[in-house]
Order: sequence, then structure tokens, then C-alpha cells
Amino acid sequence: MAALATAGSASAEMQLQFQYQDRDVARMVSLGGTCNRCELSGRDLTGAAFAGAVFTNATLVGTNLRGAELVGSNFSGSDFSRADLSGAEMMGADFTGANFSGADLSGAEAQSATLVRVRLAGADLSGAALNGANLNSAIMTGTDLEGAELNATTLANVNARSADFSNAEIAMSNMANGDFRSADFSDATLNGARLTGGRFGGADFDGASMNRTDIRGTDLSGARGLTQAQVSRACGDANTRLPGSLTTRVCRGVSSVRIATPRPPAPPAPPVPPRSRNLVVASADR
Repeated sequence: MAALATAGSASAEMQLQFQYQDRDVARMVSLGGTCNRCELSGRDLTGAAFAGAVFTNATLVGTNLRGAELVGSNFSGSDFSRADLSGAEMMGADFTGANFSGADLSGAEAQSATLVRVRLAGADLSGAALNGANLNSAIMTGTDLEGAELNATTLANVNARSADFSNAEIAMSNMANGDFRSADFSDATLNGARLTGGRFGGADFDGASMNRTDIRGTDLSGARGLTQAQVSRACGDANTRLPGSLTTRVCRGVSSVRIATPRPPAPPAPPVPPRSRNLVVASADR
């Protein structure tokens, strides 16, 4: 059987273990070790387990990773564009600078993951759990985050124009200095979130919950769907700009509101090799 991966570094190595059971049972793939610049585009890695793996700058364009486990692994700089990661477990993993453009991450679990400067343009993260994740400076134009969990998440400096946050939970998140023009926040939960310095022209806040949302110095004059009842629960100041005749209030103690970030989970222990009928070991040429 041909090896599934090639490495561009002489020191890179990878171990793959395949377990074949009955014909109707999907194979189990376990990948570990280090493989810089691995080429895995278009592979079927459904349910694969990456255990503490280092796959920096890997290419996984269009790869099938449905239900895969990428917990505690390093995929910084990797290309997941158009990949299927629906239902994947990505907790505590490092995806700094990775490309997820057009990828399917619906229902993925990425709590406390590092997603700094990732590209998520046109990606589907509906129903995903990103609590405590760091998406500082992420590109999220047109991203679908309907019903996603983004509590205590860092969304500072993001470009999220026309993103869909409808029905999402974004409580206690840091959204400072983000570009959210034409984004959809209808029926979203923004309680305790920090919106200072953000751009919200054309954004829809219809039905959004904004209890103690920090809008000090924020220009919401071009936002849609805001009501006096909503902004009366938020915390603004003299520099807050609102549509029409809406007025804001000054909250005592708003400066003490902190954006909490949960501690990332510890990397998982290496899995016990399964009993298998067929074992394939692939490693890079030295």
C-alpha cells in the first residue's frame, strides 16, 4: 500500500496505523509524530486521530476529516481549504495562520484552540463550539457561525464583514477593533462582550441580548435592529454613537469586567496501538 504522506523535511517522520475490521466498518487511522509540509490533500481521513502530532505547514486541501480528533496537535500554517472537518474535535490545538477558507467545520469542537490569523472566509462553523478560543486577527468574511458557541472567545481585530452570528452565544467575548460591517447578530447573546472600537455599519442586532455589553466609544449609528431596551442594558459613554434618538447609559464598574479565557486542556496521552490485521508504517526518506 502506498504511503499516505510525504515530508519536505529530512527530519520529518510520520507513523500511520490502519485497522481493518469487517467490510462494513470504517477503518481507524492514527497519526502521530512530526511531519512538516505533509501532502494529504483529498485523502479520506474520516475519524482519524492526531495524537499530539506536529503537522506544521501541511496541505489538507479538500481532505475528509469528518469526526477526526486533532486535540492538542500543532497544525500552524496548514491549508485546510475546502476540507470537511464537520464534528471534528480540535480542543487546545494550534492552528495559527492556517487556512480554512470554504471548509466545513459545522459542529466542530475547538474550545481553547489557537486560531490566530486564521482564514475562515466562507467557512461553515454553524453549531461549532469555540468557547475560549483565540481568533485574534482572523479573516471571517462571510463565515457562517449561526448557533455557534463563542463565549469568552477572543475576536479582537477580526475581519468579519457579512459574517452570520445569528443565534450565536458570544457572551464575555473580546470583539474590540473588529470589522463587523453587515454582520448578522440577530438573536445572538452578547452579554458582557466588548465591542469597543469595532465597526458595525449595516450590522443587524435584531433581538440580540446586550446585558452589560461594553459599547463605550463604539459607533453603532449605522447598525440595524437596535432598540432602546437593548442599549439601556448595555454600557456606553459620551463617545458612544447610536441610531436615531437612542440613548445609552454609563455603567458603574464596567472597567472591572474581565474577558476570561479558560486554560487549554493538557495534550492527550499517546494512544495505545490497536490490534490490527494490517499495519502500515510510512516515514519520510532521510
